[in-house]
Amino acid sequence: MRALVFDGRQLTAETDHPEPKPQAHEALIRTVVAGICSTDLEICRGYMGFTGVLGHEFVGVVESVGSASETADALVGKRVVGTINCVCGRCDMCTRGLREHCRDRSVLGIAGRDGCFAERFTLPVENLMAVPDAIDNDRAVFTEPLAAACQIPRQLRIEGTPYITVLGDGRLGLLVAQVMSRLNAAVRVIGKHPAKLELCEKWRIKHRLLDETTPRGDQDIVIDCTGSADGLKLAMQMVRPRGRVVLKTTVANQAGVDLSPLVINEVELIGSRCGPFGEAIALLLGDEVDVLSMITRRVRFDQAADALNLAASGDAVKVLLEFE
Repeated sequence: MRALVFDGRQLTAETDHPEPKPQAHEALIRTVVAGICSTDLEICRGYMGFTGVLGHEFVGVVESVGSASETADALVGKRVVGTINCVCGRCDMCTRGLREHCRDRSVLGIAGRDGCFAERFTLPVENLMAVPDAIDNDRAVFTEPLAAACQIPRQLRIEGTPYITVLGDGRLGLLVAQVMSRLNAAVRVIGKHPAKLELCEKWRIKHRLLDETTPRGDQDIVIDCTGSADGLKLAMQMVRPRGRVVLKTTVANQAGVDLSPLVINEVELIGSRCGPFGEAIALLLGDEVDVLSMITRRVRFDQAADALNLAASGDAVKVLLEFE
């Protein structure tokens, strides 16, 4: 089968990659469309030391399941999206309700498990969620990153009308800005690309170019979605004393950052990762978040390498890989 494979040094679009076989608790999924994420690009720079098939944002169709059950059988033939953390269910994290932090987890296309940039892949049945008929594939493929954006309000206590700055005008930053703007908050986006910031104009979200911004240490909450090692440093310059910085950025080579401002200004630093799929699907179903405007290009799989190069450029927001 066709698959986009990273061997630790280079990407290869294989045409004869072995087809996976689902284990007893797993489903075999045919990929329909997949989204390229900044994490995929960071993996190609050495993040997580991953080798194998890339990709973790997808819409697919369940072709078969490893073992029959009422839940599993009901998914066969259905369009699905899926959470990326595959867990043991037995460790202390799992039993305490922190399954995303399972001690023995594998992560789709990121750690220990081949991803969805292939014609077929496997995931545990319990990770899958059927896509409502009212949500088309172009919207549904945003479920995973939108869920990651929805995780931030779950981790914050919003009081009064806080000033919130989202750093980064890329795919995640623009999703985060839309989610945060639904709260009782004054939200702005700081970015480097005028064309991307124009989307904020459409959504009536305040925005400003980084070159035109002077950090004043006056923001209640700063959310780093830059994908850059410099993002945290800038966030610390923008946040007020006893404010909060939310870190969504993962980079392969984090530059040395002076963390003393966190101590001096008693700033709370919060890491934020995966989020609730149910909330993301509800937002998509209610058309409460605009994701279609974020699609820069749809690319057939036979041009996958070009698609990743485009996604890595400053001009693209979201690039989709189409398998059908």
